[in-house]
Amino acid sequence: MPETNPTACVIIIGNEILSGRIKDENLPYLAAALAARGIPVKEARVIPDVEADIVAAVNAVRSRYTYVFTTGGIGPTHDDITAASVAAAFGVPCSRHPEAEKILTAYYGAEANAARMRMADTPQGASLIPNPVSAAPGFRIGNVHVLAGVPRIMQAMFDGIAHTLDGGAPVLSRAVSATAREGDIAETLSAIQESFPTVDLGSYPFGLGDRIGTCVVGRSTDRSQLDAAIDAVAEMFRNAGLDPSFTDPMAALQGE
Repeated sequence: MPETNPTACVIIIGNEILSGRIKDENLPYLAAALAARGIPVKEARVIPDVEADIVAAVNAVRSRYTYVFTTGGIGPTHDDITAASVAAAFGVPCSRHPEAEKILTAYYGAEANAARMRMADTPQGASLIPNPVSAAPGFRIGNVHVLAGVPRIMQAMFDGIAHTLDGGAPVLSRAVSATAREGDIAETLSAIQESFPTVDLGSYPFGLGDRIGTCVVGRSTDRSQLDAAIDAVAEMFRNAGLDPSFTDPMAALQGE
């Protein structure tokens, strides 16, 4: 697809993701929610709770994409270093945000200890992102939006700021599949892709029991071109003596 829409990058921060102890749920949510607003995610990175890595990742992507979203590492424990690391990336101090301090004091009351109050520390010049679930706010500095790692909290925080994002035309998608092997359709599929440059065609093999096949998923902001491209892929399958199905078998299996 031509780069006419704003773009996004997601940085997933957390040793628990890299170790495999926790399965990330934030990237799929953000990718779908952003695409619906016409902001395709063009890159995602998973990095550890290491300041140098966070600084390097943030600085590598914030000039390349319209929006950057980080998830994880803004809690009260010693490994929650995202705020200080993002401050370092921007070259500003990380200090107590007065409004965040008020929010946490009101929420925790007598339990507002030093560890919990660390969650009020933000980079100088940052604005707060409300957290309607557990109070501790995220923040925005420049084009970088720092969100919680817990999925339901992250989702609530993102939903609260989604209206502030300048999007583009929604990214639409359609799928068509058949019991064809990728190698058998690769050449024709390449020709179809060349004929529809505004459509991003992805080829995904699948295996469901004894059924082996390929699903082709098209994504575009242009509905007419998307429909034409998918129709061309379906015709490719028919010409090979196959019956195309306008579904994504793996998505259906997962209840999507």
